[in-house]
Amino acid sequence: MTQIDDIPDILDQLARIYDESAGNLRRAIAAYVKDGVRPHSEARASGHFAYPELRIAYDAATPPVLPNRAFARLNQPGLYVASIARPALFRDYLTGQLEHLLRDYAVDISVGRSASEIPYPYVLDLGDDLQLGGIQSAELGRWFPTTELVHIGDEIADGTWDLSAHAGRPLALFDAPRTDFSLARLRHYTGTPPAHFQRYVLFTNYVRYVDEFVRYAADTLRQNDTPYQGLSVPGGRYERGMLENAEAEIASGSWRRFQMPAYHLIGPNGDDGITLVNIGVGPSNAKTICDHIAVLRPEAWLMIGHCGGLRPSQTIGDYVLAHAYLRDDHVLDDVLPVEIPIPAIAEVQTAMHNAALRVTGEDEDSLKKRLRTGTVITTDDRNWELRYTQSALRFNQSRAVAIDMESATVAAQGYRFRVPYGTLLCVSDKPLHGELKLPGQANAFYERAISQHLRIGIHSLELLREEGDALHSRKLRSFDEPPFR
Repeated sequence: MTQIDDIPDILDQLARIYDESAGNLRRAIAAYVKDGVRPHSEARASGHFAYPELRIAYDAATPPVLPNRAFARLNQPGLYVASIARPALFRDYLTGQLEHLLRDYAVDISVGRSASEIPYPYVLDLGDDLQLGGIQSAELGRWFPTTELVHIGDEIADGTWDLSAHAGRPLALFDAPRTDFSLARLRHYTGTPPAHFQRYVLFTNYVRYVDEFVRYAADTLRQNDTPYQGLSVPGGRYERGMLENAEAEIASGSWRRFQMPAYHLIGPNGDDGITLVNIGVGPSNAKTICDHIAVLRPEAWLMIGHCGGLRPSQTIGDYVLAHAYLRDDHVLDDVLPVEIPIPAIAEVQTAMHNAALRVTGEDEDSLKKRLRTGTVITTDDRNWELRYTQSALRFNQSRAVAIDMESATVAAQGYRFRVPYGTLLCVSDKPLHGELKLPGQANAFYERAISQHLRIGIHSLELLREEGDALHSRKLRSFDEPPFR
């Protein structure tokens, strides 16, 4: 039986196989570019370019174990298998998952080569960039493994995995091809390396939150007793001692080249800090970024942004803590039907409420006057106001208190990918009650509200970090879950 002390060697084996396969692929591409040498089919068949594979065998004779935690559970005997991309990037995550399993179960863990090959685009920027000259991607795809969409999907997460077509049960929600696909997209969309993403994530829909986050990060890093290490932004990374002109440089930097720029306040362990992503406006963006960040297995993600208030008692600058969602975004209807409820996560709700108390400095009664809980509507129609006669009945029936274009999508993606989620919005206008968002009014509102709102989001994540494994609720797990979180 495998012991906890064996984990470092297991992870070293995964890394060796991955590095060997990636190196083989890079050298083969270089040989083809230089001399037209094609890779041998026999070498490919023997796993010359293959991802490593992690296998866990759980004996049927072993007495069943039912740990209290929501993950790292083996629900039935058998072989559990996952191909692994970038094992060095996921080493801490894999260590944690394996330690949990080995403490509670008698299992045999082994490492080998999977049947999945590394697509050539994912190794081009490992080490010195390969110079492809005038060779087109279609030509390379004839002789080297490439991204085949038929092998990339979310069947495990969505519960449509066909066990009969595979040699073992899935060990994780995402296999290597799906993971590499998203790692490449993250760099493309956010302008920052996947390795810089932190395990606690804020999403926002306004660029002014970015300015405030950068200001907060720079001020935090200037403090002598800060636990944070640095700030990663599109185009570079700032360490302590490099912050004199950081805010101006970042504001004028390369972030405009990226659809959803990300900013990472890097934690003391390299990944337990806070990431902010400006996802822009709309449910499509919200779905897209969650699809890709999910492969990094974040501990939690929260939506902080602006919304339209739907109640006459609300005022501009009030907060809305979502307890439920009316999903009129439609982008997930095919994979997560709208009749599936998206439950509030108690630990997240409590953290956001407590963070609001602390950051505002108000008592419970005072905070209640400006923080409403209730249903948030997420729509895919930015001009929903022009269809008021069709919307009014639905708004009334749902008892909704706010409307936006991202929150329910982010929450549904958290539910779908087993990432704890939450929403705290700030009322920026009240279209139903004649208070429209006008330029002058909006600017005054932004200046007044954004700093406090952002700090509530940051402190919420800091409180959630203290929860540890208890943060992960069984509400997000089905009866037949992959063991890895």
